[in-house]
Amino acid sequence: MNTTKRISAYMRWPLILTVIVACMDSVLFVVNKKAGFVGILFFVIYAICAALIWRYRNRGMFGDLVRYAAGYGRVQKQLLKEMALPYAVLDCKGALLWANDEFLDIIAEEKLARKHISNVIPELQPQVFPKNEQDVEAHVTVKERDYRVVMRRIEVPVATAAQQKGFDPEIESLGRNGMIITVHLYDETEINAYIRQNEEEKMVAGLLYIDNFEETLGSVDEVRRSLLLALVERKINKYMNGMDAIVKKLEKDKYFFVFRQKFLPRLTDEKFAILAEVQTVNVGNEMPVTISIGLGADGENYSINYENARAAIDLALGRGGDQAVVKRGEKISYFGGKTMQVEKTTRVKARVKAHALKELMESKNNVVVMGHSIGDVDSFGAAIGIYRIAKTLEKRAYIVINEVTSSVKPVMDRFIDNPDYEEDLIINGERAKEIVDDDTLLVIVDVNRPSYTECEELLDMTRTVVILDHHRRTDEAIKNPVLSYIEPYASSACEMVAEILQYVGEGIKLKQAEADAMYSGIMIDTDNFLVKTGVRTFEAAAFLRRHGADVTRIRKGFRSDIKEYKIRAEAIAHAEIYKNAYTITECKAQGIKSPTVLGAQVANELLDIKGVKASFVLTDYNDKIYISARSIDEVNVQTIMERLGGGGHMSVAGAQLHGFTMEEARGVIKKTLDDMIKGGDI
Repeated sequence: MNTTKRISAYMRWPLILTVIVACMDSVLFVVNKKAGFVGILFFVIYAICAALIWRYRNRGMFGDLVRYAAGYGRVQKQLLKEMALPYAVLDCKGALLWANDEFLDIIAEEKLARKHISNVIPELQPQVFPKNEQDVEAHVTVKERDYRVVMRRIEVPVATAAQQKGFDPEIESLGRNGMIITVHLYDETEINAYIRQNEEEKMVAGLLYIDNFEETLGSVDEVRRSLLLALVERKINKYMNGMDAIVKKLEKDKYFFVFRQKFLPRLTDEKFAILAEVQTVNVGNEMPVTISIGLGADGENYSINYENARAAIDLALGRGGDQAVVKRGEKISYFGGKTMQVEKTTRVKARVKAHALKELMESKNNVVVMGHSIGDVDSFGAAIGIYRIAKTLEKRAYIVINEVTSSVKPVMDRFIDNPDYEEDLIINGERAKEIVDDDTLLVIVDVNRPSYTECEELLDMTRTVVILDHHRRTDEAIKNPVLSYIEPYASSACEMVAEILQYVGEGIKLKQAEADAMYSGIMIDTDNFLVKTGVRTFEAAAFLRRHGADVTRIRKGFRSDIKEYKIRAEAIAHAEIYKNAYTITECKAQGIKSPTVLGAQVANELLDIKGVKASFVLTDYNDKIYISARSIDEVNVQTIMERLGGGGHMSVAGAQLHGFTMEEARGVIKKTLDDMIKGGDI
């Protein structure tokens, strides 16, 4: 029952009492007439008094009630107006209708707010207003103070809105639909300051490794080695002192350090200047000193940050060194990596990996070798090398290939219908799923990203996975491999497998077709020994030549037909020179069995143009646009392709674009180049 009904009931009590008294007099008449007459006398007196009170006091009482209600409304409005919490009312379009004193003190420009609230608080645009009865929150900054805004939509009758709310008469014009938006501001400046301070005081764990410690020391006189080390250490300590870091030298070429997170944005903005500063140290050393840095941040505790730092330094080293990697939870950022990788002169690592691979093979019954999708000669040649190791150890081996490209077919044909090889040597992904189990060794060659493999499902079907690859690592990695041998400085996967073959055992003897396949892989990935070749590349080639590899036979197998030659010529003829340094063109390879390989060949040839720093060839194939990127030594195309979700090497890289037209893909490449040039990454 509302207040009006309660008051009305209260006012009817005199009438009810009159009826009760009349009933009582009737009873008295029955009992005693004298008592009845006395009762009637008092009843008449009571009725006259009640009538007089009703007549003269009723109007006054209602007037007092009205005046009390009006006073209560004014008090309520005054309390709302002087409330310490900033509060305002907007119409449905966002114009300010009413605001209390605290709100007006914050916005200052009331006239602008009456046109639209976004004039004084730009974040409060119509699209953020509540569309239903649920509250909407937003975070805004006004006069250098942070506020949490809570907006509520209220539906009210247009005619009674002003009376119900007790606001100014302007609220009667609510926008014809009876809807208003209430706005509360909660000051969060201090709590945000405490949150920022807490974030800034968190610990960041870091590991710093000197990449080429032994090689650099070996390139200077013995008397200058201590000076070189002192200068490098001085650079590192000076850099660490600039961010109040604590540094601990773990080994002669390894450092552990910690610092507060408040310095991390500065380091990333500077793109870790220490990477370039260390390279300036020169006391007669033939090669510059390079370092790698791994940082772990945003972990729940110090231990997790340290594990993130270890994962980050592994990524930095796996990508060739001379770079910094920051791992914040699942987010990974890369900085640096602009210099060419230095080839390691020692083969100790290759020997250790070879012995580990041999032990793993000996403990399993089957060996399944898998390369990347749309396989090339390098992945096939490396797979053949692993096959030969398995056969020497008397293990059953299979090679997984789903699609045979025209570039691989001339090499593969020598293994098909060959009595020296099993009929099911080469199988597809579906057949491989039937073979792979816990007693199978799965060897991944020429790729380290699970999504790029021939059959990703195989990775979850066995616990024994080995990776042999020469591409730089990315944040997408195969989980928990038992053996990982990733060397970005290697020219090809075939080079790495050729070295392993020399250390697995003395009884290994390559057949001529196998030596040709592996030699072909090195030739293709080095563009006939012109790109990414080192001493170990030619040593691997010499090893394969001793086992029967024939260059003339290989060259005949890779000759192009006239159609492919014309497509290459057309792509080169229509190449666009962007910013006088970058060539971009389309390879229209429709109908060709290996269009991506043809695109890579075009990219290599475009580097022969004078003044070109990098080339980008776009090939439309299977509803994707494949980008082949090449450079000589001035531009790191791998970092460019990583911006597009790809990867590779400093001079050889690629990426795949989904859902783009050819013109849009060109635009994406140009924008990426512009952004990286502007940011100093190129």
